[in-house]
Amino acid sequence: MIVRESDLKQDPACTATSLSNYLWSDAPDETKWADCVHCGMCLESCPTYELTGQEQHSPRGRVYLIKSVAEGKLHVNEQFMDPVFTCLDCRACTTACPADVDVGGLIEEARGQVRQAMPLTGWKGMVSKFFLQGLFPHQERLNSVGSLLKMYQKSGMQKVVRKSGLINIMPQHLVEMEAIMPEVKEPVRKKYQHETIIKAKEETKHEVAFLTGCVMDVMFSDINQATINVLTRNGNDVVIPNNQTCCGALHVHAGDRETGRKLAKQNIEAFQDAEKIIVNAAGCGCMLKEYAELFREEPEWHEKAKQFSAKVEDISKYLHDTGYEKPKAEMNTRITYHDACHLAHGQGVRQEPRDILLDIPGVEMVHMPNSDRCCGSAGIYNITNPEMAGAVLESKMENVPEDVEMISMGNPGCMLQMAMGVQKYGRNQKIVHTIQLLDWAYQKEDRLKEEE
Repeated sequence: MIVRESDLKQDPACTATSLSNYLWSDAPDETKWADCVHCGMCLESCPTYELTGQEQHSPRGRVYLIKSVAEGKLHVNEQFMDPVFTCLDCRACTTACPADVDVGGLIEEARGQVRQAMPLTGWKGMVSKFFLQGLFPHQERLNSVGSLLKMYQKSGMQKVVRKSGLINIMPQHLVEMEAIMPEVKEPVRKKYQHETIIKAKEETKHEVAFLTGCVMDVMFSDINQATINVLTRNGNDVVIPNNQTCCGALHVHAGDRETGRKLAKQNIEAFQDAEKIIVNAAGCGCMLKEYAELFREEPEWHEKAKQFSAKVEDISKYLHDTGYEKPKAEMNTRITYHDACHLAHGQGVRQEPRDILLDIPGVEMVHMPNSDRCCGSAGIYNITNPEMAGAVLESKMENVPEDVEMISMGNPGCMLQMAMGVQKYGRNQKIVHTIQLLDWAYQKEDRLKEEE
């Protein structure tokens, strides 16, 4: 069903009542849409509008729908749910908007209303509850899953499953994700579980706390280790609070704002003694910086959340602002950079990662057109909306220069999605996290010194 703004204005039901049809607390904040004049400046920035050409799948269309429910012109039903959940929540529209309308915040608040009005049932409800409530908030359970995946990779079972064709019983998009699954290694929280603090390699200049993440520490523990290596090399003592938990981004994106609040409270308390909180995953960092949005109706926690968020810093921005050792070893590679949505649009971090890459000798940077265009990962969007995510990825890969050896970025979800793109479209680029490349340069420098 295509809902046009003109249709809504002409619908007699639109003038029947001014009573809001948001029936629960934490409804979309009207101050977020107050400055939207439906000018259309956001249209070209929106991947879903680009692909569908439908008004309800544009930022201004979604804002109009959200506002219409608040004015009693529409109900929270399937026609409302589809545009709200088809949004990638990439925040590109806010960057394009002259009035900085927070469409992403509205989308997440609207999703919270949808999930209370229309909770998931059946197998979808079971799967959602298992992952969002039963797995992601519990690091020990994630570690157990990681151990099983590690055994699956190391035992030869993975090769058997692939060669026998058993893998093909899964949906195609999951088959593609399994094909690019990174090698599972020991989580850093497990590795450093008995260490109160990881000391700087030489003189201590700062002390920082490190959010290791949930899935990040299981699937990308090598990036977490690289982050610790780079921080300690540059004079930072690193603290990893044991009682930290999942940031809650996946929950909030899915409309489970209550669980998101519980996780936020746990993290606020876990990091209460920290002066600076370092994050290496763009999606997590953006969520942590927006914790106050979850507590608009809880003044005490709202203030605590604001104080917490002020401490959060992406690793690339932190290094850029506090200074870091320029590596001396040459990496000799051609590389392009992809702006993760929640780093560029969500946190405004764009130039800092590029500067770090350019400071590595032998790195030749190649410009990627539309580098801040979403890749289609968007948390678990590539699982819940595989067709749209695949179309967005195809558009993204068209902009990736072919004559590069590496594609660098600052978000694990993007890394998996871009790795699928490289495989699907016959490319041979290596997907790397910006901090990984800096760490490799340091390691190479140390090896060369030892050989002298």
